[in-house]
Amino acid sequence: MLKNILYISIFLIISSCSSYNSIDSFYNAHKNDNHVTAVRVPHFMLSLLSNISPEMQSLIGNTKDLRYMQFPSETAEKTNVLNTQMNGITGNSFIEVYRKNDNLKRNVVSIREKKNSVKEILIYNNNNENGSFLYFNGNFDPVKVREMAKNNQFESLGNNLINQINYSSPGVKQEQ
Repeated sequence: MLKNILYISIFLIISSCSSYNSIDSFYNAHKNDNHVTAVRVPHFMLSLLSNISPEMQSLIGNTKDLRYMQFPSETAEKTNVLNTQMNGITGNSFIEVYRKNDNLKRNVVSIREKKNSVKEILIYNNNNENGSFLYFNGNFDPVKVREMAKNNQFESLGNNLINQINYSSPGVKQEQ
């Protein structure tokens, strides 16, 4: 009886630790942080966002889940924590298509493939002042994804996405 309880306890601990390394857990852990912009795009808005650029049009048509988050990363400690958390998410289950490290600064494009299509795309940027991630879930052409990563087109997509959402959504007004 004691042995069974021990096995169940170990299983629960392992499963709870492994679930932390997911985009859901990162998003939920940081969406309420101070000075964070967090966007999870519902399906009805995906068609509106497809008008941002031709690249976005090709991605949006096959997207099931789209998220963007921008967060402060002012200190080396905070940047290191965020970099470590993102490395944990991409870890063994994602393939890095592009990575640029400059001390603590990061620019990483990772994908998760299944057979002949890309199922998930995760773009993470951190410049020691601000960090961001752009996440797509759907069915994507691997050749197009690698081409976009090679040409640094994902970096501008994040900025365009947040500008489009700010333009079409009511927001919290900043006090002057």
